[in-house]
Amino acid sequence: MMTDEHAERFTLLRPLLFTIVYEILGSTTESDDVLQDSYLRWAEVDLATVRDTKSYLARLVTRQALNALRASRRRREDYIGPWLPEPLLLDEHDASADMVLAESVSMAMLVLLETLTPDERAVFVLREVFGFNYDEIAAAVGKSVMTVRQVAHRAREHVQARRKRFEPVDAAQIAQITEQFMTAAATGDTQGLLALLAPDATWTADSGGKVIAARRPVVGAEQIAQYLMHLFHRASRTPNLRIEMVNCNNTPAITVYSDDHLEGIYLIEIIDGKITNFYAIRNPDKLLTAAVPRRISR
Repeated sequence: MMTDEHAERFTLLRPLLFTIVYEILGSTTESDDVLQDSYLRWAEVDLATVRDTKSYLARLVTRQALNALRASRRRREDYIGPWLPEPLLLDEHDASADMVLAESVSMAMLVLLETLTPDERAVFVLREVFGFNYDEIAAAVGKSVMTVRQVAHRAREHVQARRKRFEPVDAAQIAQITEQFMTAAATGDTQGLLALLAPDATWTADSGGKVIAARRPVVGAEQIAQYLMHLFHRASRTPNLRIEMVNCNNTPAITVYSDDHLEGIYLIEIIDGKITNFYAIRNPDKLLTAAVPRRISR
């Protein structure tokens, strides 16, 4: 039976547990389901047998997350167009001071993690982001310590080979570029917008075939600038349409609302002082809880 102590221990670690599961799944809604299921399983545990609550709960949620990830990967085989992780609306900016945490929840990193196998992804997240030891990770993924070490090495090499090398952009520069971007887009300053975009900037839209969106990534500053001009022009001429800036996945993001209905979230990636990527989440299923602020931790 659930006790106050069960609830207190789980609630205290919930931001950490949510972050682990989200980085394994790339889905806030599925992460909520995993945590709910894990909470019910935790209720049946005899606390006298738990030596380390953090390690125990991390192992529990990782197992459930891996089951969910394997199931969802089968469903994604029939997905229409690019698949992107669900956006993570942050209710605080504390993550920006933790560079490892900030990068680990970035859309670019989550997209990269999609190229790993489920076991590689779980091992990489638990080891590289959260610093669990190999014995703890082995228990979480159901592998031997030797196997986990090999998986960790393979996953680390894979991520490092594909991670873009760049100097972290400080908060002041991000704020400045974002402000310049919003001004240029809102005033129809095409040249000002082009000056902020990298020549090979990429626009990736996830619609799941449920709304109109490009089904292949669009590459090129001019094409992206034209789309942005159309978006902001439409907003200026439609009374019930509004655009707001938020912090998603520790990066600036545009939210587009029709009255109180969220139509899309567009995350902006900035590298070396230029906007290099837009991640456009348009699939209504991925926007259901996107306006709910989340707390993350490691």
